[in-house]
Amino acid sequence: MSYQDKNISAAAKALVNAGQHLRTKDAGDPFDLLSKKFGDLTDETLKRIGQTDTKLDAITEELSTFEQKMARAAGGVAEPAPSWGREVVETMGDQIKALSETNQGRVGLNVKATLTTGIASGGAIDVPTRDATVGLPQQRLTVRNLLDVISISTGSVEYASQTTRPTAAGMVAEGLAKPESAIDWELKTTSSKVIAHWIKASRQILEDAPQLRDLIDSELRYGLALKEEEQLLSGDGTGANLLGMIPEATAYADPLSLASPNMIDMIGTAVLQSALADFPATGIVIHPADWWRMRLLKDSDGKYILGDPQAVIQPSLFGLPVVATKSMTVDKFLVGDFRSAGTLYDRWAPRVEVGYVNDDFTRNLVTVLAEERVAFAVKQGEALTYGDFGNVV
Repeated sequence: MSYQDKNISAAAKALVNAGQHLRTKDAGDPFDLLSKKFGDLTDETLKRIGQTDTKLDAITEELSTFEQKMARAAGGVAEPAPSWGREVVETMGDQIKALSETNQGRVGLNVKATLTTGIASGGAIDVPTRDATVGLPQQRLTVRNLLDVISISTGSVEYASQTTRPTAAGMVAEGLAKPESAIDWELKTTSSKVIAHWIKASRQILEDAPQLRDLIDSELRYGLALKEEEQLLSGDGTGANLLGMIPEATAYADPLSLASPNMIDMIGTAVLQSALADFPATGIVIHPADWWRMRLLKDSDGKYILGDPQAVIQPSLFGLPVVATKSMTVDKFLVGDFRSAGTLYDRWAPRVEVGYVNDDFTRNLVTVLAEERVAFAVKQGEALTYGDFGNVV
C-alpha cells in the first residue's frame, strides 16, 4: 500500500516473539498474559493502519481522477490551477504519513476558492479604468487669423479713415502750373466690447477632478471665440455689439457679367472685383456646406474639378485660403483684403476667473467666469466683397 510504513512492525514483532517465548502452560503466568495482550493490541493496530491506508488510497485516486478531468476541461492548458488533490499531496503529505504511523490525531484541509470577476468574488473591488473625458466637437475658428490684431490699454480706439483719394495727377507742359490734389480723412472712434459667460460649480468637484477643471476652462474659452467670430462677421454695431465686416462690405457685382456662372466662377469674379477696387484679395470666407458643394463639382467627364477624392485638398480657391466656418450663413460668401479692411484690438485677452457671488461661499460653490474685451474697426469697406450664391451650383 502506498502509505503503509513497512518498518512499523519491527519492534512490535520483537516484543511478540519475546512474549511467545516466555509463555508457559500456566494460564496465570503474568508474562504469558502480558504477551497475549500486547499481541492482540498490535494486531488491532496493524488492522486499523491498513484500513486507514486503504481509505487514503481511495481518496487520492478520486482526487487524481478529478484533477485529470479538470485539466481536460481546461482545454489542455499546460499549467492548470492547483487542484485539491495536488494541494493534499504537496502541502499535507507529511501530516498524512504521521497519521498513518500514530493512528491518532486529525488532518485539516483548507481548500482555496478561485477568485473571479463575479460580483460575489473579486469583481466587487475591480475598479474600471476611466479614459479621458470626451467633450463636444469644436469647429475651427480662423477669421481672426485673417485680420491684423493689436493689443491696446484703453477702452476705446481712435483712427483716421480716408474718405477721398488724390486723383488730380496729370501731364504738365513746360512752364505751366501743376495740378493740386486733395485727400480727406475722417476721425472715427471704436469702443471695446465685453464678451462673457459663466457657470456654477462646487468647490469639491473642482478640487477632486482636475480634468474637469481644465475642460471647463477650455469650453468657456471656446464659447468666447465662437461669439467673437460671429461678431466679427455679422455684428450690427448696436448696443454692446461690434460692427462686423458684412454690414460694411461692398455688394458683389460680377464685373465680367458671366452668362451661367457656377459657384467657383462667382468666387473668381468676386476676387476680381476686389482687385479692381485696388484691394487684392487675401482670403475667402464661406459656410462648410458651400465649400463641399464646390468640392464635389465634376466636369463633363465625371472628374472632380477641385481634385481627386483620394488627394488631400486644403480648402483654397485661386491661390487664396478658404475659411469654412458655420459662423457664415449658408449660400453667402465674403471675399477681400482682410488686413486692409479691418483691425481687431485686444483690450482683455480671453481669461477665466473663479470667485464667489452672493451665497456661493456658504454653499461651497464657486462662479467660473470667462470673458474678453475687444474692439473692432472696419476701415475699408471697399476691401470686402459680400455676395449670395443663390441657386447657383
